[in-house]
Amino acid sequence: MTNLAIPALVTIAALLVYQVAALAVGRARVQYKVKPPAMTGPAEFERVVRVQQNTLEQLVFFLPSYWLASLLGRGSVADVLGILWVAGRIAYAVGYIQAPEKRGPGFGIAFLSSAALLVMALVGALGALG
Repeated sequence: MTNLAIPALVTIAALLVYQVAALAVGRARVQYKVKPPAMTGPAEFERVVRVQQNTLEQLVFFLPSYWLASLLGRGSVADVLGILWVAGRIAYAVGYIQAPEKRGPGFGIAFLSSAALLVMALVGALGALG
C-alpha cells in the first residue's frame, strides 16, 4: 500500500493556507470597517478578499490533481509539486497583500505546480488503462 502520510500532510497544509486566508478576511473586515455581506471596501481590504477567493478557486483544481498524481503517478514528484503549490500560495498571499504587482511569482509557482500535477494525473490514468 502507498504511504499516504505526505499527501495527507500537504493537503492539511493547503487547507491551513486557505483557513488563514479566510481568517485574514475577518480581521480585515474589522480593521477596515467593512460589514458583511459587503465584499468591497478599501483596496487593502479587497486584496485580502481576493487572496482568500483565489486560494479557494485554486484549491478546487489543486486537490484532485494532486491526489490523482500521488495515487496514479510518481508520488514523490507529486509531493514536491504539492509542497511547491503550498509555498507558491503563501508567496502569492504575502505579495498580493503588499501590492497587486507582487502576486505574480507566487501565482506562477502554484499554477505551474498544479498544471504539472494535472499532466501527471492524466499520464498516470492513461497508463493504468493498460
